[in-house]
Amino acid sequence: MAAGTAGTTPEAVIYHNPKCSTSRKTLELLREQGLEPTVVQYLKTPPTRDELVRMIGDAGIEVRTAVRKRDRLYEELNLADATDAQLLDAMAEHPLLIERPFVVTPKGTRLARPVEAVREIL
Repeated sequence: MAAGTAGTTPEAVIYHNPKCSTSRKTLELLREQGLEPTVVQYLKTPPTRDELVRMIGDAGIEVRTAVRKRDRLYEELNLADATDAQLLDAMAEHPLLIERPFVVTPKGTRLARPVEAVREIL
């Protein structure tokens, strides 16, 4: 997870893609709630495989749920029958495959799909 300033934990971290409307709406919701999250543009600064494992586990979702199945790369890499380990490897190597946005707060982690899912951890 992205680090806050020395000795502090950020109140929220969003793994964000500014080109994604759901990600933009989630960031807007966080700000409307009075939070100024640490914004990690995950295509530029991708999470490690271990960070993906932790976020997915903390969110309580299946690995396959965290994969963008509609992305052309999903088909090109023949991931339909891939194992969780293979999916994690693919997401770590190709962050475009990571569904977004993930939001991490002290209360938990959520994949904000739908956007309102993030309210559970605010």
